[in-house]
Amino acid sequence: MSFVHHFEPGHDPTATPLLLLHGTGGTEHDLVPLGRELAPGAALLSPRGKVSENGMPRFFRRFAEGRFDEEDVIFRANELADFIAASRATHRVAAPIAIGFSNGANIAAALLLLRPETLSGAILLRAMVPLSNPPKADLTAKPILMLSGRQDPIVPADNAARLAAIFIADGAKVDHRVLPAGHNLSQADLAIAKDWLATHTISLARS
Repeated sequence: MSFVHHFEPGHDPTATPLLLLHGTGGTEHDLVPLGRELAPGAALLSPRGKVSENGMPRFFRRFAEGRFDEEDVIFRANELADFIAASRATHRVAAPIAIGFSNGANIAAALLLLRPETLSGAILLRAMVPLSNPPKADLTAKPILMLSGRQDPIVPADNAARLAAIFIADGAKVDHRVLPAGHNLSQADLAIAKDWLATHTISLARS
């Protein structure tokens, strides 16, 4: 396995596995409690970003806040997709739903655009457009929940709206909501994500 990571097997066969992707400065343990709360019976796969920014783990390099090293985004997204494929084979689990926060949401967005077969869906918390000219991806009917903050000082509203539009143009089933919040998560984020995940986990299990 090419990433430091945490894995927990699931005990509910109908629950879609979750891929947990932390924000800048997080680790493979940060989102595990969130994963357990959102889907108690699901298998959890949580890798640690391999890029270090002043000692803080990230999933790809950036030149400045909001300015990404897009060559590294592409490299790291493909590297992460390969790790997920290997993990699925090892643990015998289905394609996961990604739950990403901030930098983790951005690498999940890159996975959807570059390696869409990797994920069965995604919950993107405070995501931005990861690539200025993304390739056309086949996201037909893939469920994506985007939760943005109206007072977010890091993610411009038009950037988040553009990302949602890119996904929709690629055929995804996008639910984009703008909450009265900043960049940090709120109780509303958790409640919405839990309800959305319960609905879409059931529909994926039936399909």
